Amino acid sequence: MTNVRLLLVDDEPLILATFKRGLRACGYDVTTVGSAEAALASAASAQFDLAILDIRMPGISGLELGRMLRERHELPSLYLTAIADEAFVVQAVREGALTYLVKPVDVGQLIPAIEAAFVRAREIRALAEQKMHLDRALAGRRHTSVVVGVLMERHQLSEQQAFEMMRADARRRRRTVEHYCEEMIARLEAGVAPAHGRLPGRQP
Repeated sequence: MTNVRLLLVDDEPLILATFKRGLRACGYDVTTVGSAEAALASAASAQFDLAILDIRMPGISGLELGRMLRERHELPSLYLTAIADEAFVVQAVREGALTYLVKPVDVGQLIPAIEAAFVRAREIRALAEQKMHLDRALAGRRHTSVVVGVLMERHQLSEQQAFEMMRADARRRRRTVEHYCEEMIARLEAGVAPAHGRLPGRQP
């Protein structure tokens, strides 16, 4: 796998140098830092695809750093740890770990984990985007239903008549139905009556 940008964080210089050399030889673009603070600074100034984090570091732990990278930069993490117990696994998953490896680890073991984590990160990102689009679509439908309901009550219209009125007014105002309904909902919530009285054939 090439053109993948990795942020490698470990407080042991020998590990950083070894992994950096081996991963670059395999085509990865690797940035190495020795502390959580340096990792946060790097993530703020450059774009990465995956962070590889040591758990045990002075100051901010790898788990806490992973959470911060995910929340601030949407950067997924793979963990390296000397701990191999169930409590750690549960906590790592809660903190958003894509996977973890128990030290000692060599480059040959790390590469398959990176590839699997990168694929998993793309899948998670795609699912999040799908959810965002679905939520937006559902919100648009809810807004449309509210506006249609208001028009039905205010003008004693059938649902179809109210929808046609709404669509005609949206067209006249050069708005999509979705944006038009969002604006009308905002006006209703602010206590401002929608100006539907100017619609052809209907008077307030």
